[in-house]
Amino acid sequence: MGSNSSRIGDLPKNEYLKKLSGTESVSENDPFWNQLLSFSFPAPTSSTELKLLEEATISVCRSLVENNPRTGNFGALIKVFLSRTKELKLSAECQNHIFIWQTHNALFIICCLLKVFICEMSEEELQLHFTYEDKSPGSYSSDSEDLLEELLCCLMQLITDIPLLDITYEISVEAVSTMVVFLSCQLFHKEVLRQSISHKYLMQGRCLPYTSKLVKTLLYNFIRQEKPPPPGAHVFPQQSEAGGLLYGLASGVATGLWTVFTLGGVGSKAAATPELSSPLANQSLLLLLVLANLTDAADAPNPYKQAIMSFKNTQDSSPFPSSVPHAFQINFNSLYTALCEQQTSDQATLLLYTLLHQNSNVRTYMLARTDMENLVLPILEILYHVEERNSHHVYMALIILLILTEDDGFNRSIHEVILKNITWYSERVLTEISLGSLLILVVIRTIQYNMTRTRDKYLHTNCLAALANMSAQFRSLHQYAAQRIISLFSLLSKKHNKVLEQATQSLRGSLSSNDTPLPDYAQDLNVIEEVIRMMLEIINSCLTNSLHHNPNLVYALLYKRDLFEQFRTHPSFQDIMQNIDLVITFFSSRLLQAGAELSVERVLEIIKQGVVALPKDRLKRITTIVKEHKE
Repeated sequence: MGSNSSRIGDLPKNEYLKKLSGTESVSENDPFWNQLLSFSFPAPTSSTELKLLEEATISVCRSLVENNPRTGNFGALIKVFLSRTKELKLSAECQNHIFIWQTHNALFIICCLLKVFICEMSEEELQLHFTYEDKSPGSYSSDSEDLLEELLCCLMQLITDIPLLDITYEISVEAVSTMVVFLSCQLFHKEVLRQSISHKYLMQGRCLPYTSKLVKTLLYNFIRQEKPPPPGAHVFPQQSEAGGLLYGLASGVATGLWTVFTLGGVGSKAAATPELSSPLANQSLLLLLVLANLTDAADAPNPYKQAIMSFKNTQDSSPFPSSVPHAFQINFNSLYTALCEQQTSDQATLLLYTLLHQNSNVRTYMLARTDMENLVLPILEILYHVEERNSHHVYMALIILLILTEDDGFNRSIHEVILKNITWYSERVLTEISLGSLLILVVIRTIQYNMTRTRDKYLHTNCLAALANMSAQFRSLHQYAAQRIISLFSLLSKKHNKVLEQATQSLRGSLSSNDTPLPDYAQDLNVIEEVIRMMLEIINSCLTNSLHHNPNLVYALLYKRDLFEQFRTHPSFQDIMQNIDLVITFFSSRLLQAGAELSVERVLEIIKQGVVALPKDRLKRITTIVKEHKE
């Protein structure tokens, strides 16, 4: 590329790139490298420009693939980079801008080449390109040292050991991004890789000792959310406010990996690219998630997953068990704050899920927090805006709620947290509501959206499971939350009647025509009845365990008492209807005795008095089905 700024359109004709990819070998000591690496590149700012870059450089990359077995120039470039990184720490301390700039550019070129190599060749071929040297055609390095392993170790050292300064910010981002690109091999294989080069180099050998330090550094990069330095903070021009060209390349790769590692189903909306204030934090988070989701090797578990599962709070002075490898400590308060603030991105939500699900230390700490609303409100907002979110984000948010509601302490405490003026909830003005009631409202809204739009049984079941987990601990339900519970049951009841009527008409029609295939209404009916039973279990659980705490639910139940009439004698619901029927009958009788034309306030007063008079032993305890999340 050379000392002059390069434009995308000029790259195929660039004399330095031609020499790198040509038939002539270049020694690692040749002055050519200083010339090649003295470039400043105007970073693409859109996906269109990124595509143009790939199209402009593909001929250069393919030429290098063809000639590298004879020239060994790719290996020479890597050796130039490796030799420079040995002095990188000293260069940072001495503020040697030029040296760091050229080292950054070397890594930039390596990553661009790696991306093409990984896309266009097998892992075996990729490994061979690290071994070619300038000898005779097709000869291999006789050195015992593995250049690929050395490069990966060097990247780990760069990420963990180089101090984060204005002049080292860009190269730190590039190092993290290069590792993301390196790990993208899985994208080009349909089967799950268990013997890939990532398993060979990252899970054993020289890279293994860096495991805990790397995971800890990536977590702290996410926590600190360090912004890129302002323009003029270093000699080479700022690549862009979003973190440079390589950010764009690696982010595209990481988005593909994210799709591999998460669920699908709710909708087809693509994830909106957020405006990034910290490219380093974002790339570090992506790399952390990719590392954590690597499959175990055939002969060894994933050490990065082990590190994520076992790290502890810096305030925890208890010793680590000897059986726990790759353990370290981190500030949980800072981690909690960062997770609360970053839930607008789906990758941050996946990290929250991963930690809650896999690290018992983190889960215990979060459930003990007295400010859980800071974490729960962003999760509820994700579900509330389900139409605008991609399926991965919605599922992760829902499963996080499911994990949290498995804890009785959480289910009790959320009803004690009073919130004021929830501005993003637009269906109704909520001037004051408990966190628990708001959670119920949002989950019910998600169920109703799913019933009318996506009809995803998995989403349905898990929403109802979260409500079932909470139901025994319902406390002082907001009037609107109680109404929505009964309204959802009303919607299900109407749907049940409609399918039942369609099934009856279809059966009559089949008597006159034997040729027309019948729709499977029986299956639809079974699904709806299963959901209705879960709703009845939720209502029953609340009445049985906390009737005296929920006069608003009793009021809503009485107001819509006719809805439940058809299910009293239904064989699938007779057992679960006993308590609900008893409550309706008992309180209806007391209201009848009080006379007609009762105000809302008077009805609630009668309900509160009746709760005291109703013998608790008359309510039959029926175990609510509590569903736990599945991995």
